[in-house]
Amino acid sequence: MERHDYAYPFRIDGDSRRAQQSPYATHVRQMIRQVLLTSPGERVDLPEFGCGLRQLIFAPHSEALEASVKILILQSLNKWLGSQISVKDVRVGGDPDAGELRIDIDYLLVETQSTDRTAVLVR
Repeated sequence: MERHDYAYPFRIDGDSRRAQQSPYATHVRQMIRQVLLTSPGERVDLPEFGCGLRQLIFAPHSEALEASVKILILQSLNKWLGSQISVKDVRVGGDPDAGELRIDIDYLLVETQSTDRTAVLVR
């Protein structure tokens, strides 16, 4: 039996009138996006939650920025999702002139021991 969890953003399924569910791998991708796109202090009940990537969008693009972003992502994902995933690789790219970062993350789902990949575009 495949595991399901609440979908993010939270919503009600129109047919069943219950909380919308998503497959486990999709749920984990949604949690990764939540961590990366939430700025610390944004959640009143959990002010330390998040990564703070948006504050780096307009920083001058360089190898130092890429290294800083990778470290920030690894620390955030290990802190908030360390029991769910094991990060294997983080790649940072994007168009600095357009004010965007593209983050590609390869990871292992701990529960199923399967590999997965997600991309997050930060604008």
